[in-house]
Amino acid sequence: MLGGVWLIYFGFGLLSLAMAPLVDPISRDLGLSYTTMGAILGAWPLVYIVAAAPCGAFVDRVGLKWSLFLAALIITASGGLRVVAVDAVSMFVAVGLFGIGGPLVSIGAPKAIAQWFEGPERGFALGVYITGPFLGHILALVLTNSVLMPLLDGNWRQVLLIYSGLILAAGIAWFLLGSHPINRVVEQAGRRRETIAGQLAVFAALLRLPSIQVILAMSIGAFFLHHALANWLPEMLRTGGMAPDEAGIWSALPTAVGIAGALLIPRLATSHRRFAILIALSLSIGAGSVLLLATGVPALVVAMVLQGIGRGTLIAVLILVLMETRGVDPRNTGAAVGLFFSAAEIGGVLGPLVIGAMWDLTGGFDAGLWLLGAVSLALVGLLYLHRGIERRDVAAV
Repeated sequence: MLGGVWLIYFGFGLLSLAMAPLVDPISRDLGLSYTTMGAILGAWPLVYIVAAAPCGAFVDRVGLKWSLFLAALIITASGGLRVVAVDAVSMFVAVGLFGIGGPLVSIGAPKAIAQWFEGPERGFALGVYITGPFLGHILALVLTNSVLMPLLDGNWRQVLLIYSGLILAAGIAWFLLGSHPINRVVEQAGRRRETIAGQLAVFAALLRLPSIQVILAMSIGAFFLHHALANWLPEMLRTGGMAPDEAGIWSALPTAVGIAGALLIPRLATSHRRFAILIALSLSIGAGSVLLLATGVPALVVAMVLQGIGRGTLIAVLILVLMETRGVDPRNTGAAVGLFFSAAEIGGVLGPLVIGAMWDLTGGFDAGLWLLGAVSLALVGLLYLHRGIERRDVAAV
C-alpha cells in the first residue's frame, strides 16, 4: 500500500513541476508575460484552496482506492489539456484542473499512513511516501531540457504528453494494488458516513482548536516558500546566466537533498525534538533563498543544500504535527489534512504569482528572494506561538 501511494504521489510531483523548466518556451509560444505565467503556475493551488476541504470529506467517505484512482485520472486529464492549450486562458484552465486531483493525493496519502502505520513507523512511512513527489520533481527538472526537449526537437507539448502517460500508468498500478482484500477491510474501518451537515460539523470542530489555527497559518507560509522556489528556481538560474539544461540539473539538487532529509528527519521529529527541527527547517529555506543572491559555485551549492533540507521536509513535519494534534484521529484525518491544504495553497497561489509580479516590476528576482527570507522568519514567530498554545493546553489538562 505504501508503494502504491508512492506511485501516485510520484505522478503528482512529476506534473506539478513539469512546467517549471518549460517556462521560457511556453511563454514564447503562447505570448505570455512572466506575471501571466506566474498566475498560470498558481492556477492549480488556487483551485486547490476551494477543493481541498471537500476532497478531504470525500476521501473519508469513499476510501482510498477510488479516491486516489480518480486523482490519477484527473491529473492525467490536466496534463493532456496542457498539451492542446493555445493561449493563457486554456492553459490556466488545464493547470487549474490539477487542483481537483491534487488534493485527493495530498489528503489520501497521509490518511493511508494513519490507517496502516503507528508510532515511529508512521513518521518513517510519511518520509518514504514524500520521496515520491521529490523524485517526480527530479525527473521533470533533469530530463526535460537535457533529454526530452532535444530528443523531441524542442516540442514542449510532446514532453507533457509523455509525462501524462506515466501518470495514467501509475493510476492503473494503484488501482490494482488497492484492490487487495485486506485494504477493503482497512478502508471500511477508517470510513465516515456523515451527511453534509455532519461533515461541516467536523470541519467546524477542527477549526475551533487554537493549535489547528496556528498550524494552518504556518502551512500558508511553508507553501509560499515551496511553490515560489519550486516553480521559479530554474528560471532564476537561467536568467542568472545558466543554460536551460544546466539550470534544470542545478534545480534538481535541492530535491535530491530533500529525499535524504525526508527519509531521516520526520522519523527524528518526535514530540520533544519537533519544535527545534521546525525552526531549523524554516530558517534553512530562508537562508537558502537569500544565498541565491551571492555569486560563485560554493555559495550556490550551499543555497541548494539548505533549500533541499527545508522545502519538502518542513511540510511533512507540519503534517505529522497535525496528525498528532489533540482532536485529530484516523477517522477525521482526511478532513484535517483537507483543511491544512486548503489554507496552505493560499501560499501556493501567492508564491509563484508574487515572485513573477516582482520580476516584472523590478526586472529581477532579488526583491523576491529577500521576501522569501522574510517569510521564513515569520514562520519562526508562528512556531513560538504554537508552542505557547500547546503548553497552555497541557497545563489545562
